[in-house]
Amino acid sequence: MGEQHYHVLIYQVPSQPSAARVSIWRELKRIGALYLQQSVCILPTTEPLLTSLQRITERIASLGGSYHLLPVNSLPSEEETKIVEGFLAQSNLQYDEIIENCEVNFTKEIEFETFRQNFTYAEAEEIHQELDKIRRWYDRVVERDWFGAARRDDALHSIERCEKLLEEFEEKVFLQQEADESHEFAPDAGKKRLYPRRADRRTSQQP
Repeated sequence: MGEQHYHVLIYQVPSQPSAARVSIWRELKRIGALYLQQSVCILPTTEPLLTSLQRITERIASLGGSYHLLPVNSLPSEEETKIVEGFLAQSNLQYDEIIENCEVNFTKEIEFETFRQNFTYAEAEEIHQELDKIRRWYDRVVERDWFGAARRDDALHSIERCEKLLEEFEEKVFLQQEADESHEFAPDAGKKRLYPRRADRRTSQQP
């Protein structure tokens, strides 16, 4: 890696309304800013980030705040090490959150629906949307992982395991739907089912 340049943003925003301060903080975190202390953060110098910082500083000014945006072309080796380690820790924490979401929320959801035998297209589609959210979340974290955090591959492997679980669940959904459709068109389809489907049971139980 060549010599890395940075920009430090020091800003003040009126304490009220509090939503304004939160919106600035949220925008800076969204682009990957590393906070050194309250209202002081640092970012690598890249064209996309400078564009984002310009938009944010304009927002600060529009809220009646003030700021200093300072280029830092070099840092002592010890200080740069601390900055890079801060960015790595920040990225690793976000990857860990993705891994936890995969291994707890996503996996448990599929296990629960499998236990219920809820093999419907609607349920598969809902789970697929959740996986898409996780993928987009991962992509956003990768975009601001400028120094290659160690947990990136672990998070990717967790997503790949989720994809495998979803494929297996969708296979069960397909087989269930195929069986239902075959039953609907069977010669004795008009006969009363010995074990009514879930929707039929709900209808019959209504007062």
